[in-house]
Amino acid sequence: MPRMALVVDDSMLIRHSVCRYFEQRGFLVESATNGMEALQMLRHITPNIIVTDLQMPKLTGSQLITILKSRPDTARLPIIVVAGKNSVSALTEEPRADDVIYKDIDINEQLDRAVSAIFPEKFVL
Repeated sequence: MPRMALVVDDSMLIRHSVCRYFEQRGFLVESATNGMEALQMLRHITPNIIVTDLQMPKLTGSQLITILKSRPDTARLPIIVVAGKNSVSALTEEPRADDVIYKDIDINEQLDRAVSAIFPEKFVL
């Protein structure tokens, strides 16, 4: 059964880039434009990984992570945070994330590093 990724970002460009990255590696991908939409989707899907922006309308990435970590069914889900380059350290800002990638730097290269750390076994390219 293929892995599933949930990508949560209010930027269509970032969302599309991250979704394409996972699709090219054999993941099923769902996407949401904000944390509220992501929570609604999680009623129907069970992703293996979540990639979320921190700054979004309606429900921020940090608020989404707080809810995810409080629920037994989602508490252990790996989470990658997407942050702007001007963010001094998104992992300091959001220490519950497993990794951070920056919007202004090569996203695919950063995702390769982050996903390889979370899923050490090879995935389909």
